[in-house]
Amino acid sequence: MSKIGSAIYEIHHMDTIASREQWVNQIHPLVKLVLTIGYIAVTVSFHKYNLVGLIGMLVYPLSMFLLADLSIKDSIKRLRIVLPLVCFVGIWNPFFDHTFVFLGDVCICGGVVSMLTLMIKGLFSVLASYLLIATTSIEKICYALRLLRVPKLVVTQILLTYRYITLLLGEVNQMTQAYALRAPNQKGIHCKAWGSLTGQLLLRSVDRANEVYESMLLRGYQGEFGYLGPQIKMRKKDWLFFLFWSSCIIFVRMVPIVTIIGNFVGGH
Repeated sequence: MSKIGSAIYEIHHMDTIASREQWVNQIHPLVKLVLTIGYIAVTVSFHKYNLVGLIGMLVYPLSMFLLADLSIKDSIKRLRIVLPLVCFVGIWNPFFDHTFVFLGDVCICGGVVSMLTLMIKGLFSVLASYLLIATTSIEKICYALRLLRVPKLVVTQILLTYRYITLLLGEVNQMTQAYALRAPNQKGIHCKAWGSLTGQLLLRSVDRANEVYESMLLRGYQGEFGYLGPQIKMRKKDWLFFLFWSSCIIFVRMVPIVTIIGNFVGGH
C-alpha cells in the first residue's frame, strides 16, 4: 500500500474506532471536549522544573486508554510523525539553561529538566487530543464546538476539511499512479512535473468542491449542518464522568501525588 493509500486507510480507521459502542464513546461530546481542553491547560501550567509533579498527569490518558480499550502501541505508531516534532521543541534547552535544580537528593542541570518537562507536556497534550478523536466522531466534536458557541463558519470548515481530505488524497493518489505508469523506471516525481501536477490537482479539487457544494444544496444545506439531529441531553453518567475526572485533574495538579507515593514506597 502506498503512503497516500495508507493515510486514507488511517483516516477511515479512526472513524471506525470513534464510532464503536464503547462506554467512553457514549459519553456526551461536550464533556470530553471540555475535559480535554482543561487537561491540556492544566498540563502546560506546570513549572518548567516541576518534572515529578507533571508525571502525575499521566493518570488521565492512561486511564482513558484502558477505559476506551485502545492500544497504546498502535496509538504511538499513528502519532510517530507528530511526537518527534513535539519532542524536538525542547531539545535546545540544555544549551541555554545552565541552572542546577534538585530532584530529590540529586542535583541535575535545569536545562535537562526543563527539556524533559516540555517534552512530556507535549506528549501528554498530543495523547489527550488523540483520545478525544479516537472516542468521539468528528460530527460529535463539531456539535460540542457549537455548544461552546464557536462560530458556525469555523466549525463547518473543520468538518468539511476533515471529511473531504480523503477526496483530496484520493485525487493525489490517482495522479501519482498515472504518473508512475507513464514513468515506470523513475523513482518519485521529477521536479519538472511538480508545477503541472499541482495545477491539475488544484483544478480537479475545485471541480470536486463544486460537486460537493451542489450536493449539499440539494440536501437542504443553509449554512450549518444538523450534526447530530436533535440536541443531546446531558445524562447523569455524563455529569459524574465530568465531575470525577475534573476533580482528579485538579487534585493531581494541587497535590504532589508522585512525591507522596515515592516517600511512602521508600519508607520515609
